[in-house]
Amino acid sequence: MAEEAQPGSLTRVRKFKDWVHDYVSFSPWICSFIDTKHFQRLRYIKQLGVSYFVFPGAAHNRFEHCLGVGHLARLMAVHLKDSQPQLGITDQHVKCVELAGLCHDLGHGPWSHLWDSIFIPTALPGKRWKHEDASEMMFDDLVETYRPEITPEEVVIVKALIAGDRTRCPLGTEKPFLFEIVANTRNGLDVDKFDYIARDCHAVGDRGNLSISRLISSARVIDNKICYDIKDANQIYELYYTRFSLHKRVYNHKTIKAIEYMVIDALLAAEPYLKVACLVDKPDRYVFLTDNLLNKIEESTKKELEPARAIIERLRTRDLYRLVDYKVFSYADHDMVRQNVTPARIVEVAKSGLLEGVDEELVSQLTQECVAVNVSVLHYGKGPSNPLDDVTFYSKQQPDVGRKADRSDISLLMPSTFAEVWLRVYTKDCQFFGLIQAAYRQILKMLQPSEGVVASDEQQHEDEVAPEDPEVMVKLWTPSTSLDSPLSTPRTSSRKASASSLAEHRPGPGAGPSPSIGSPSAPGAGPGSDQLRRPSTPLSSNTMGNNRRGRAFGRTPSFSDNAFTTVPPNFRDVSPSRKPRSKRAREGEEGGHAPTKKSRIDGVGSS
Repeated sequence: MAEEAQPGSLTRVRKFKDWVHDYVSFSPWICSFIDTKHFQRLRYIKQLGVSYFVFPGAAHNRFEHCLGVGHLARLMAVHLKDSQPQLGITDQHVKCVELAGLCHDLGHGPWSHLWDSIFIPTALPGKRWKHEDASEMMFDDLVETYRPEITPEEVVIVKALIAGDRTRCPLGTEKPFLFEIVANTRNGLDVDKFDYIARDCHAVGDRGNLSISRLISSARVIDNKICYDIKDANQIYELYYTRFSLHKRVYNHKTIKAIEYMVIDALLAAEPYLKVACLVDKPDRYVFLTDNLLNKIEESTKKELEPARAIIERLRTRDLYRLVDYKVFSYADHDMVRQNVTPARIVEVAKSGLLEGVDEELVSQLTQECVAVNVSVLHYGKGPSNPLDDVTFYSKQQPDVGRKADRSDISLLMPSTFAEVWLRVYTKDCQFFGLIQAAYRQILKMLQPSEGVVASDEQQHEDEVAPEDPEVMVKLWTPSTSLDSPLSTPRTSSRKASASSLAEHRPGPGAGPSPSIGSPSAPGAGPGSDQLRRPSTPLSSNTMGNNRRGRAFGRTPSFSDNAFTTVPPNFRDVSPSRKPRSKRAREGEEGGHAPTKKSRIDGVGSS
């Protein structure tokens, strides 16, 4: 960090070397907020949470991100002020926008979004809390503690800008476009997104095509909205796509999600004794909550924290929760998947007697605590809608006229939907790997996709191609078609597999092997149970040859089994075992605590 004295003035501008924006400068007034324990706390909170365990370059923190957002917020405000003087933007407005960008993430908890999106809702069910609320709380406490030179009116403006809520102060009526700089609730195009996309891409080794300087210079206010040159429409679309790509490849990486569940389980195991969740409303204590929380638990010698330490030991030695299965679903199936594929439902199906070839001793040991299910909606920023529908553009020929762009003005290669659902099922104990997968896949057999799910153009084209051998042609199953006969009349049925429907398939005492679902002898077979039926003729991947004569799916692709993850029902995911590396873990093993992965597996195999 370098300092530079301005000629003829006692004020000093501080410059910070940033690896995304090069040198960024801040005035002494802004630095009076940076030099507080509230802001310095952000040095110890990872921007990407536990992603650092998977991407070693993702070691950046909220501190440098907030510096970057404050820098870009000032650039945007100054650009609008200089390029459109008629807007009446003052130096005070620029200062408030810059400060809002700097302080917008003051309220993030340990490991960023892991804290507010998973831990707090689990530890404090029913509590309505989010990090944006905590940011305002911490900003108020910062002002009260350090008394910087800021008026009560400016405090209100800054907090409204952080929230992106123009209704909270008169400035929102006078200059509503200022509220689209830091937190744009209209279309998500704001400097916060500009910085974190560029910064995260750089950290994980991606060389993105995002040009922040071009987007800022392209910004123009028309009808109190920030608009962009139509020439930059592809650049903006690229930004939205990059957001989706980061969520798919990095933020929702399968191993990162497994580690998140381990950290959450460790925190929940320690919560009855540490009681850190209740500190979210106490700024004087919240200021000390950082990623170091895991280290505090690990270094503790309290017996009550031994279960939490055992989980952290597994994390340190890479004995992670294992991904059992995964699937991508249509956005329309989101609610159905979330309601039906749960740890409780998986355990219920495993114990229902529907599964064949499973180890009954394993079945008796399986509990909900052994299963984790992650359902994530990945999108471009506006759910299933095209985010560009909410962006206003202008042209060089008509610089003062803002209008929405048609697809033909940008690209005809955009997707038909901009959101999808990712489902992942994990086991916390590798001995249950195959059993959990079998139970999860049994649930899939009971589900039907929601209305509105249509095949892609390529799939529809495949169905229309005349097969060389009609006998091997398999008709694609759709929600309106019974699996028993492609030509049968559709029947009305429920999409959800209820507990009562599972009970119907449980064999009574002394009963023989459970009939497979869809067989004529299975209880419940007949009218009203089509959603539980399977094709009478098994469909193999050999059905589809190089000549593409048939489809490999007997159901829609989203509800077929994942061929890449298929294992036998009694499969145990045995990875290379290793002795615990810490003395504490070895002592725990001798005392009956925290058994190693090998001892757990061998113990099951010898019983």
